[in-house]
Amino acid sequence: MTKTKDIALISIYSALLVAAQYVLGFVAGIELVTVMLLSFSYYFGPSRGAIVSVCFSLLRCLVWGFYPTVFILYITYYPLFAIAFGYIGKWLKLSNINRGIKIVIVVILALILTCIFTLLDDVITPVFYGFNLNATKAYFISSLPTMLTQVICNLITVSILFPILTRLFKTVYKNGY
Repeated sequence: MTKTKDIALISIYSALLVAAQYVLGFVAGIELVTVMLLSFSYYFGPSRGAIVSVCFSLLRCLVWGFYPTVFILYITYYPLFAIAFGYIGKWLKLSNINRGIKIVIVVILALILTCIFTLLDDVITPVFYGFNLNATKAYFISSLPTMLTQVICNLITVSILFPILTRLFKTVYKNGY
């Protein structure tokens, strides 16, 4: 892939991630960013995935504002997420594991990382704002319903869309992207 095509791919996909978040932003816990970034990183690798995740994190802040805790969360979590799924993709593509089992592995890891996203926020926000212990507990407890919604959403979206998106990427790549 040429550098020009890489730049175009990364730019377009970063914008698609922001658009997906914008469209579903009014409903807490319902999101497509996880499955979209996961699939992209899985297919195109950790480097491109990390670059897309940083671009997405910055663009997201331009759209919704630079809130320090959100910026720290996004700029920390999403590149690590993308790198993890980029390497998982490399490993699973080389393995002889059945395609169905590969999807199950990806779904389980996506759900674990979805929980880690919320738990990371449950650490970053209280530390940044200097919450006392009671406020930290309240923040943690109040995040659980959204985390549960995200886990259920990602169980459904990753199970259904991951195989479709990776097949789509393969088709686009084979047809001269």
